[in-house]
Amino acid sequence: MADFKRNETDFWRREVPGARWFKADLQIHTIDDLPGGGIKIPPGVKAPCDNTAPWSEDALRDYARKFLQSATRNGIQVLGITPHSARMRSDSSLSAAWKIVEVWNEENDHDNIPFIEKIHAVFPGFEPSLQNGNEGLHMLLLFDPEIGRERYLNAYHDVMGHATPWRGGEFVISDKSAEDAFQALYRFHKRECPEGRGKASWSYIALAPHIGRNKGYIDALKGQVLENFPHKEVAGLDPGREKLPEDVLKKRKWLSEGMTKYRQAFFHSSDAYKVEDIGRRYTWIKLASPRIEALRQAFLAGDSRIRIAYERGENGKLIEISNPPNETAGGRPWLKSVEVKGEASFFGGGSGTRFDLSPDLTCVIGGSMTGKSTFLDGLRVHLGAPLPENDESLSKQIEGRGRIRFLGSDSADVPLKLEGGDPTAEHFDRWQAVFFSQNELQKLAQEPDAVEEVLARFAASEATEIKARDEQLRSMDDGLRCAASRLDEFDNQAAEVEQSCERCRGAVEKLEAFKDAGIEEYHRASRDLARWMDSAKASKKFAKAIDRVLQTAESIDMPDIDSALATLLRTAGVDEQAEAFSERWDRIADSLRAAKRELTDAAAVIESIANVLKTNEQNVQRGMNRTLADIGMDSSKIDEFQALSRQAALLESYEAALHEINETRRKEERAFEELLEKRNSLVEEQRAAFDQARKAIGEKFEGRISASRIDNGNLQPLDKFLRGLSKQGVTRWWNDQKDKHPPGTLMANLKAGDLGSVRMSGAVQDTFRETLTRSKRRELKAIRCKDRYLLKSRVGGNNYRPLDQLSGGKRVSLLLSLLLETDDNRPLVIDQPEDEIDNRFLFGTILPALKRLKGRRQIIMATHNANIVVNGDADQVIQLEADADRGWIAQSGAIEDPAVRKAIIQTVDGGDEAFRLRRKKYGF
Repeated sequence: MADFKRNETDFWRREVPGARWFKADLQIHTIDDLPGGGIKIPPGVKAPCDNTAPWSEDALRDYARKFLQSATRNGIQVLGITPHSARMRSDSSLSAAWKIVEVWNEENDHDNIPFIEKIHAVFPGFEPSLQNGNEGLHMLLLFDPEIGRERYLNAYHDVMGHATPWRGGEFVISDKSAEDAFQALYRFHKRECPEGRGKASWSYIALAPHIGRNKGYIDALKGQVLENFPHKEVAGLDPGREKLPEDVLKKRKWLSEGMTKYRQAFFHSSDAYKVEDIGRRYTWIKLASPRIEALRQAFLAGDSRIRIAYERGENGKLIEISNPPNETAGGRPWLKSVEVKGEASFFGGGSGTRFDLSPDLTCVIGGSMTGKSTFLDGLRVHLGAPLPENDESLSKQIEGRGRIRFLGSDSADVPLKLEGGDPTAEHFDRWQAVFFSQNELQKLAQEPDAVEEVLARFAASEATEIKARDEQLRSMDDGLRCAASRLDEFDNQAAEVEQSCERCRGAVEKLEAFKDAGIEEYHRASRDLARWMDSAKASKKFAKAIDRVLQTAESIDMPDIDSALATLLRTAGVDEQAEAFSERWDRIADSLRAAKRELTDAAAVIESIANVLKTNEQNVQRGMNRTLADIGMDSSKIDEFQALSRQAALLESYEAALHEINETRRKEERAFEELLEKRNSLVEEQRAAFDQARKAIGEKFEGRISASRIDNGNLQPLDKFLRGLSKQGVTRWWNDQKDKHPPGTLMANLKAGDLGSVRMSGAVQDTFRETLTRSKRRELKAIRCKDRYLLKSRVGGNNYRPLDQLSGGKRVSLLLSLLLETDDNRPLVIDQPEDEIDNRFLFGTILPALKRLKGRRQIIMATHNANIVVNGDADQVIQLEADADRGWIAQSGAIEDPAVRKAIIQTVDGGDEAFRLRRKKYGF
């Protein structure tokens, strides 16, 4: 008996490591059902002219290729081949179903691409009618191809017993009930695949087709399904062609309970009799391998691995869902692989290590010191992702482990393979993962800003606006602080200019007194005297200058003209001018002597006039002094008159400057108040958005988690302000009262000056008001104490406990569940979040959230918790092992891989013996 030899391909794993989504049609008929009359032979297939004649191998092969090509055209990648009869005729050994398996496994399509790289899995099977109900019960039985052709045909014979499949075009009911058929398959499997021959290399899966029809699971058995039928043997139920699961479960609580108990899932199939109808109805199924164990695991984890592909349209008909669970749909960025090369790295020894990651959930497992944290921290450092902001010790720890142990002090070669997003962007800009190292979640739960960020993600339509408003509020805070500072400057400038104005006004008043005393007449007399005195000085100076010129002229000895010179001058025609020059020189000297006499006389006249003016000035001054003395002013102040005059002249310009400063200050004050109003309005908008988030949390977690707001809850800015006043009484009051009033009320009362309401004594109120200058009042107005948001967990009834009062594990559980339930689609990388996590919380909240995120958010998680790996239905499991010097990947894949399943048991489930002991203790 020849066993089936599967041709392996890594094509599907290269595309998507681990489990991935496929379109599956698990109920397709073949020409093995020709006797029933419903089958259509595809065009181009040379069928025998006589239905009793055998088919040729070539015709059967052509049919198989047409079958597979039609499935490919219709986008179906997982096929369940379920003819009513496994043989083309009861007296024939030919099986079209098996020929399809062989062609899929061995041949290429017309484009020379192997069929196994177009269709992920083909499960041979059949659809018998069993002796249950009045008209029989149809059941789909699917096997791995490893069953082999003869075993496949023998299995069909054992299920049908002695019944002939077709009789006169009618499908014959088996002589076995469903329970008998399952027992027969059990005996068959034990006989054909005993211990030591790969017992689990092939098995089967049972599915219930068209359950609402007269030969279907529900209508055939009615309420006896759970009582008289081996319900646990069935993995999935097909609600029918035009029905959805909710249609079937309506008023059938017993069915819902049974499906939950036995981990069954709904699916749709085409029940196609024509190759072109393959995939007319299909189901999204997530598989990591093309084997029946993978299909079994998918139905066991139906909430995360099975998706109904249809929804009700406006006309009541079923239409394809608009958001199919395709892990690569929409071009979302995901990290596909990380390679580490370089002897200095913990993972770089030999040929290095390659981590293949699922676009959905990857769990990294391994014993202590096998490098789980090294891998995640190294990836964080290599990408340049942010480190913990408020924990320097943890940041250094991550940096050291990532840079030295993983990157080998930056000597390792660590290429990353990313899918989706902008291929030209830097790695972290393209794959903006959110990292949480060991214990980081627990510490983060105590950070108000971190809680606020998580809350913001719950307001799906508001998340971007919340972030923008937060940045705008920060900008407004800065703007108000700057505006307050500018107003202080304007206050100082106005005070200085106002003081200058006062000095000028004082000068004006003093000048008025001088005017009444005759200061102007005195100054006129003084000016006249000064002018004539200046003229006297000028005439004397001029006379001295004339005298010096005259002395020079008189000292000049004019040369004589001899006969030779006279002859030369006559020849040149200038002899007459030369003869007359001596006379001219004498006239010049005489003119200078006359000018000197005139200037001397003029100076004497000017001096006489000045003497008269001086006497006049003295008379005027004596009169003014008497007047000033009468009004009590000192005549010595006359010397200040000029200074006062200059100062008084500046009054107009100072007043103009003061007016300008006050106008600008008023504008700035209006702008300050307007900005305050805008900020207050924006705060209310932000609160409304967070209210939506708080409401969403309450609804999503059905009251298990709640979020409340403390208005102005972060009192640090106010604390800094009040302590900065440096008033002992105020500080003592603050230390005593700050925790006794709601922060919002406290802030409002201080700003409004309602100090008695916050239990401030009269003496402290006086001190506070005295200290609260105009500048300080403005500074107080500009302060914004951010709201604080508190997360609470229900601990029984309507009793809630705040996050900071929960145990470390409870805090992590609550925060992790929120992170997983937000609308944040950024990749999430978490190192061992499960410490102290309550398993009830894990099963009730965290694991369902992990499953819902599949197809939307890549999650990489290092864990020691088997529940996260197994019940979280990890799509890719990476088991690490290590010695003292280096680490390596021992196994990778999904749970349907026996080696991976064993690794999970050994690493996170305590080992085989512990697993068996628990089963015995629980009585399973």
